Parts: sequence; structure tokens; C-alpha cells
Amino acid sequence: MSKLMTSLTLATALVLSACSTTSPDVVQRGDAQRLSQVQDATVLSSRPVTVDGSQSGVGGVAGGVTGAIAGSSVGGRREGAVVGVIGAVAGAVIGNAIERSATKEDALEIIVQLRNGERRAIIQARGAESFNSGDPVVLVTTGGKTRVTRAPAVVPAASASNG
Repeated sequence: MSKLMTSLTLATALVLSACSTTSPDVVQRGDAQRLSQVQDATVLSSRPVTVDGSQSGVGGVAGGVTGAIAGSSVGGRREGAVVGVIGAVAGAVIGNAIERSATKEDALEIIVQLRNGERRAIIQARGAESFNSGDPVVLVTTGGKTRVTRAPAVVPAASASNG
């Protein structure tokens, strides 16, 4: 039983380590202190979408190993081998499904119009901001990835000479 619990813990850790986020509120380490291109735009529409989960194989491998270990401990030598193979296959299928489910994300498809009239569509994970038609936004592009954020309020600069 202890061997099974250790295997399950290892499998869970492997599956969770495969998770990543595309949240606009999280900046990747490699994007810090890099100059980004910023474009002004206006939101035309925004709708919820789901980004399908990934299947890197980590979940399938972890599930297969766990299933094989659990199954091989059943019955005698011959029965353990047969149940171990069945457990490995079932574990791989279940592990793959768990990985896909764990990496699925709620997201937004945001369609914007740039100042030059061009339109762009960006899909990003749901963050803290919401977007409505007509909202002024900025598109921040770093390393080929673009995120949408609310445009900061522009305050007119005070006149240098107060007469």
C-alpha cells in the first residue's frame, strides 16, 4: 500500500508540474526587463472561450506506471503480470485525461480595432480585467506573444508657464 501511495503522489506531482498558465496577469521570467511593442486599440467584442488542455504524455506515463505498479501487486505472479498490464493501459488513459483536464483554461477572445483601422483577434486566459465594446486598450507584444490590457488614463501635462 505504501508503494502505491508513493506512486500516486509521484504521478500527481508529474501531472501538476506539466500545468502552465497563459494568464495576462502573469509575466514569464524571460519577458521581464524586455522592451515590448505597445499599440493603442479599441475593443470591438469579447467572448468567453476555452483553451483545450495539452497532452504532453507526462500524464499518460505517470498513470501507466502507477497502474502497472498497482496492478502487479494483485494476486499471484501470473495474475499480477496480467493485471499489471491492464493497470498500465488503464492508468495511461486516465493519466492522459487528467493531464488534459488540468491544463484546460478559461479564456477570452478579444477582437480589437487598431487606430489605423486594422482589426486583430487575441485569445488570452481570463485575467483580472474584463473588456466591453468601446473600451480603450493597449496591445503589449513581447517575444511574439501579445496580451490585451486596459489603456491607462492619460492626464494632460501641466503647462510649464503658469501666467
